[in-house]
Amino acid sequence: MQIWSTGVASPRSTARVARQLEDAGWDGLLVVDSQNLSGDSYVALAMAAAATGRIGLGTGVTNSVTRHAAVTASAIVSVQRISDGRAVLGIGRGDSALAHLGRAPARLGQFDRYLRQLQAYLRGEAVAFADIDIPESVAPPMSELELHDAPPNSRIAWIAERGEKVPVEVAASGPKVIALAALHADRVMFALGADEARIAWGVELARKTREKAGLAPDGIRFGAYVNCGCDPDIDTARDLVRGALTTFARFSVMHGTPNGPVSGEDRAVLHALRDNYDMKAHTHGDSRQAGVLTPAFIDRFAIVGSPAQCVARFRGLAALGLDKLAVTGSLRGVSQVDAARSKALLEAEVLPAMRTG
Repeated sequence: MQIWSTGVASPRSTARVARQLEDAGWDGLLVVDSQNLSGDSYVALAMAAAATGRIGLGTGVTNSVTRHAAVTASAIVSVQRISDGRAVLGIGRGDSALAHLGRAPARLGQFDRYLRQLQAYLRGEAVAFADIDIPESVAPPMSELELHDAPPNSRIAWIAERGEKVPVEVAASGPKVIALAALHADRVMFALGADEARIAWGVELARKTREKAGLAPDGIRFGAYVNCGCDPDIDTARDLVRGALTTFARFSVMHGTPNGPVSGEDRAVLHALRDNYDMKAHTHGDSRQAGVLTPAFIDRFAIVGSPAQCVARFRGLAALGLDKLAVTGSLRGVSQVDAARSKALLEAEVLPAMRTG
């Protein structure tokens, strides 16, 4: 199972971080794409690609609103070329990137259409002009120019010239997005927490969706975003993941109804999380929303504890058929000393244990 790290898109520091992760044995780095909160993700990935030679590099995640599908495809294939085939495109319906534009996540119909177009562009195929949803109030049809000749459709010709297609990974937490991902993604990346029952539910739903559509149930890969705090002291480990866990757990109750199998106790925590969420304190461990997470909830939805406990949880997820974990550790509002110790323990004990089985 591949184990990737996640981080911010900092044009100045991502290259250094990527080198450190590569030296420490991580399989890859995913950077956020949230234009109001961090630098440009593709600039950061290009810098990281030039500074490394082994690890995978991708977005974790971009969205279907802030960039046209052709622009997204062109950007990630540029990273693919610079990195000699190490790029992946992680995408979701959007969260903080849209919130800071005054918008909620993309509608399902738009997301579905975007994924189809994105995959077409990445394969070097054409997208009909009629399928491109640029409002005429923004830009009128090209026919108004009365050109002698013009492109008949939208195609990124240079993408088809050479190289492997960039894999598309869809971040999914609700049943409808899991179903879309099962049909249009190369890998479904579950954002359901680290609870095995919830991950198993997502895997089964994706496989049944593919089977119903006449596709091979096992013809897609599965991974997950997980929050991890590694420390022998369980209270310290829990505090390390609080802020990041609020972000991921909220995806399972964003629209009011909790997704997937959930106990009554966890359902109450999810509702409290949604009711108290402050986007101005997004990812902060000392935020109002972080305070509603109970120890039992953190223990189920995150991976916390000693290195041996973390290894056991990682292996449990691998046994469900996941071949990739995107690990988010400590973000804002936590002890930097504790965060550094957690990362060191992951690299010194957890990663090697996962490599040896």
